[in-house]
Amino acid sequence: MARIGIQTKDNGILVALASAIVRQPAASLQELASAVGISKATLYRFCRTREQLIERLTTHGVQLIGEAIAASGLDTASPREALRRLIVNNLEQRELTTFLIYCRNQGASEDFGDEAGWDIALDAFFLRGQREGVFRIDMPAAMLTELFVAMLLGLVEAERRGRVARAGLAATMESAFLKGVAADEAT
Repeated sequence: MARIGIQTKDNGILVALASAIVRQPAASLQELASAVGISKATLYRFCRTREQLIERLTTHGVQLIGEAIAASGLDTASPREALRRLIVNNLEQRELTTFLIYCRNQGASEDFGDEAGWDIALDAFFLRGQREGVFRIDMPAAMLTELFVAMLLGLVEAERRGRVARAGLAATMESAFLKGVAADEAT
């Protein structure tokens, strides 16, 4: 399975900055630069203001999560394999996911899933899985999307807070999700 994400030197810095903002929400640009081990001048080359930094991190996070979803094979792989890839690919972007959660909690008006088309892609995937008898049909596909997203976001946040371990998280999420949405024949 191909790795997701922009493979540039900037990606590592952006991910580190996203994590630093979540850990230190009131930090100045100087404090953020120090927290990730770069100079303020280097950070200034990325973004001249905190608002520009937040915007760049948001755009970067939305892009990488979109890539993670696209690389999951939602419309080509078997529903179980696509679900497995979807979980793994999204957990690889946990720092940016945490940052986007932080943005939503700070009152960001965007619905990232709606704006980026994630909801449409996931709804179509779950509907396909229902038609193929993999996911239960007594819940609308949109509800399965919301359950999946809520579980993913909740577990990413719980891991960040130290409530759940990173090891085995993808397999645990897959198992817990499927046991709750599997068709009767699949249980």
